[in-house]
Amino acid sequence: MLTTNPTVQGTLASVSSSLLFSLMFLFGLFMQPLSGTQVASWRILMMLLSLVLLVSATKQWQHVFDYLKTLKTPKEWLLFVLPTPILGGQIWLFMWGPVNGFGLDVTLGYFLLPLVMILIGRFFYRESMSRLQWVAAICAAMGIGYDLWQYGSISWVTLFTCFGYPPYYLLRRKLAVPPITGLLSDLTLLTPVVLIMLYFNGGFGMAAQSTTLWYLLPLLGGFSALAMSLTMVASSKLPVSLFGALSYLEPMLLFVFSITVLNQSLDEGGSLFMYVMITLALVSMITESVLAYITRKRNNRLHGYHEPQVDSFPPQRRIKKRRIKGVLAAHRFRKLKRYQRKIDRINRKNDQLPFK
Repeated sequence: MLTTNPTVQGTLASVSSSLLFSLMFLFGLFMQPLSGTQVASWRILMMLLSLVLLVSATKQWQHVFDYLKTLKTPKEWLLFVLPTPILGGQIWLFMWGPVNGFGLDVTLGYFLLPLVMILIGRFFYRESMSRLQWVAAICAAMGIGYDLWQYGSISWVTLFTCFGYPPYYLLRRKLAVPPITGLLSDLTLLTPVVLIMLYFNGGFGMAAQSTTLWYLLPLLGGFSALAMSLTMVASSKLPVSLFGALSYLEPMLLFVFSITVLNQSLDEGGSLFMYVMITLALVSMITESVLAYITRKRNNRLHGYHEPQVDSFPPQRRIKKRRIKGVLAAHRFRKLKRYQRKIDRINRKNDQLPFK
């Protein structure tokens, strides 16, 4: 059957995830009179609730606890907690931007994000870049450079969006944090902050007074959890080249919604020349991803492989070793604890024996 094909399943999951994230981009309009900051705060709370239900339904709590047991030193805990404010800022900007006239700026940041990741891979991880990737990077640099020369600056929203996520991903990958574990910890740590914010800015009272928000808020959390779950499914089933090409669907939808629904003009997000250069960069990136997917599929067929060969950024060899080492450490921890309980039980029985 068609639906049993991992590539088809991954493609459907990726497209569905992009549609859900694009709809969440507009939730601030539907949830007025809540401000963008209040919507972002409620989204974090609803995401946490939905994720807890998801982890409970899939019985993954043991995996979460197993990983947390592998964090031993204060440095590891610091690296584990450090990305949380970055994610909080990105969630806030994603919900705040559209209702405050920065929809196109957020969209441009998501267009540039994959190019920033490629450049980080080239200069920090010494990865090679294909010709089409170089063409994409040069086109994007020309577009951004023109706007800097013409207007003297570029939106801080765009810069925060495209340069904020790479440190988050790199810090998470440094400790090989599983996606669900990392997201669950981030939302848990952010919860006290957003509760305080909602208390002082009146978010609780406004949500209680509006009956519309009673179903929109759970819907926002459900969309968030479902979209993130579908993204993880897509990343596990698709080759990285095809997954990368499909990831451009979300910013394209955000761009369309910014022009049509949010009624923004192109001049608000940048010059026409910059958008032309960004479009050329996107075409180059999508072409490179599709060609890489076709080449890999042909090579796999020639070598007798039928399952998709999934790669990721940055190189996974060291990350996999660290992850395996961490899981083994957690397994040894459980075995030692179990043996210690047995020894304690035997000692208690010995103490109860009547020695003469």
